[in-house]
Amino acid sequence: MSSFEPGRTETEQLNQLLLAVAEQRDRQAFRALFGHFAPRLKAFVMSQQADAGTAEEVVQETMVNVWRKAAQFDAAKASASTWVFTIARNMRIDMLRRARRPEPDMNDPAMVSDPEPLAHERISHEQEAERLRAAVAELPAEQQEVLRLVFMEDITHAEAAERLGIPLGTVKSRIRLALKRVRAEVGERE
Repeated sequence: MSSFEPGRTETEQLNQLLLAVAEQRDRQAFRALFGHFAPRLKAFVMSQQADAGTAEEVVQETMVNVWRKAAQFDAAKASASTWVFTIARNMRIDMLRRARRPEPDMNDPAMVSDPEPLAHERISHEQEAERLRAAVAELPAEQQEVLRLVFMEDITHAEAAERLGIPLGTVKSRIRLALKRVRAEVGERE
């Protein structure tokens, strides 16, 4: 956009071009916007210590977003220049964030899933779980209830006391007695 229409400011003309892109998907208006903004955006991005390749990438991404999001432009809130440069600034920030994010190291032990347990390990775990279930089943009903609430429903001791309508000390006592019996029972069978 090297020449301006007489009587209209550069801001008015840029706003009009952006509105033409927004309303009619006007390719000629977009070309004019691209011709106007591309060199300015590149200089802007390079002034922020970006290399030429990064600057060109930011310009391309910015102009793609201008095309896609032109309908979001509101001349009452900002001029076309402010709107476009804000998109460019945000694109630059996004690129910096992506560049600083390390690539995952697939050899990192945290990235490697645990191997499936061997058949004998799985059977051993199942047998232990069955012994534990049997030991809990032998407990008095009130101890089973407290264990179920605290360990299966994951509620606090105070909440269990409130739900059962018993003192907090009784809840703690039942848990302690139940765990002692289960440990003794499971330990004897091993």
